Amino acid sequence: MSRDDAMAPHSIPSPVEPAGQLYLEDFRPGQRFEGPTRTLDREAFRAFATLTGDAHPIHYDPQYAARSRFGRPVAHGLLLAACGALGATTLSARLEASMIAFLEQGMRFLAPVCEGDTVRCEFEVQSASPGRDPGRGVLRLAVRLLDPLGKVLAEGHHAYLIATRPRENAR
Repeated sequence: MSRDDAMAPHSIPSPVEPAGQLYLEDFRPGQRFEGPTRTLDREAFRAFATLTGDAHPIHYDPQYAARSRFGRPVAHGLLLAACGALGATTLSARLEASMIAFLEQGMRFLAPVCEGDTVRCEFEVQSASPGRDPGRGVLRLAVRLLDPLGKVLAEGHHAYLIATRPRENAR
C-alpha cells in the first residue's frame, strides 16, 4: 500500500459505528469531552512557523527568547488554538454524520505555553439550540487548554452547525 493510499479517507476505518453517532439533541449543557494531550516540542513550533509563515524568533530562537519575559521559546497563540481542534478528538468521529459546518471560534490566552510544555484540551457543552431551519441547529462548546495539573492556560469557545437526528433514527 502506498503512503497516498494509507492517507486516503476511504482507507481509514472509523472507530465509531453509526449507532454511536451524536446529533444536536444528544447534547446537554455541562457535558464534558476530553481532547488529546500533546507536548509542544521544537518540531511542532517549527512546523507551525513553516505553515503560517510566522517565524518571529520568540517562537523558535532560544537565545532570542531567553531575553524575553518568557525566558524560552513561547508558543504561537494560533498553535494553541489549533490544539483545541475538535477534529483531532475522539468526539469528531461521533459527529461524522451530523457535522455541517464550523461557524465560529474565540480564544483568550491566560498563561504562556513554552517549548516542551504539555497541554490537553477539554470541551464543555454550553448550549445545543435548534436553528430556524428544521433539521439543524447550533452546538456551542466552551474550550479549555490545560496543563498537566489542570491549570487553565487558554479558554474560549467554538460553535458548530449540527444536524438533528434523521427522522427514521429518532429516539
